[in-house]
Amino acid sequence: MYFVNVAGNGAILLIVISDPRLHSPMYFFLGNLACLDICFSTVTVPKILDNFFSTSKAISFLGCITQLYFFHLLGSTEALLLAVMAFDRFVAICRPLHYPSIMNHQVCIQVAISIWAIPFVHALVHSILTSQLNFCGSNQIHHFFCDVKPLLELACGNTELNRWLLNTFTGTFAIGLFFLTFLSYFYIITYLFLKTRSCSMLHKALSTCASHFMVVMTFYAPVLFIYINPDSGSSLEKDRIIAIMYTVVTPALNPLIYTLRNKEVRGALNRKLRILL
Repeated sequence: MYFVNVAGNGAILLIVISDPRLHSPMYFFLGNLACLDICFSTVTVPKILDNFFSTSKAISFLGCITQLYFFHLLGSTEALLLAVMAFDRFVAICRPLHYPSIMNHQVCIQVAISIWAIPFVHALVHSILTSQLNFCGSNQIHHFFCDVKPLLELACGNTELNRWLLNTFTGTFAIGLFFLTFLSYFYIITYLFLKTRSCSMLHKALSTCASHFMVVMTFYAPVLFIYINPDSGSSLEKDRIIAIMYTVVTPALNPLIYTLRNKEVRGALNRKLRILL
């Protein structure tokens, strides 16, 4: 799955950069998503693979906190990026005449920088508060990577602030971005059914959004389940299984969804393969 992720997202990133026909805001953000998916799974999967072949299965305290930081940094970045991609589709379909001025190159660059920069504080707060906890009992993490929930189970002392931050702040952040993403698609579908007379135009517009909407659902379904669920020790086993979805499966599925559903990406990939062969 990790190989499919790196190869598939690497291929999308390559064709988005190299093919002039894909130099548009939609594919600019798709390239960002491909890069993000490679980084996101690289935070956890190589260590998982290392543990398969290791007897110690150990990670240093600094390594654990670093992994936690980048996991929340890149996860929050992906949630922001999916919301921006939904807004991009909303402007392209519902405000086509204003699209070139609203989503110009300079705006896209500024939005991309903001997407990668904003989660810095969110991830840093989680990392600092978790690193300040006392761990005086077992040091065995009941998870396959370092996340806040399993680390709180090992902590002794008051963890109420950490749990509040996880369930309230992170939960609100995830729900808020999911709501904004959903709102964009609600307006798109409403606009299409009210304004579009042609069935072919309706089908074309909906198919353009279908691949992105599938990515949104595969990302948010497990994330909302874990971070909105009341945290308890009994839920950790369930969380571990669900975490596989957004750390391993979803990043590997994204390139398959986009290449199978998107004619422009398929065409660019075929052209690149013909040149190489």
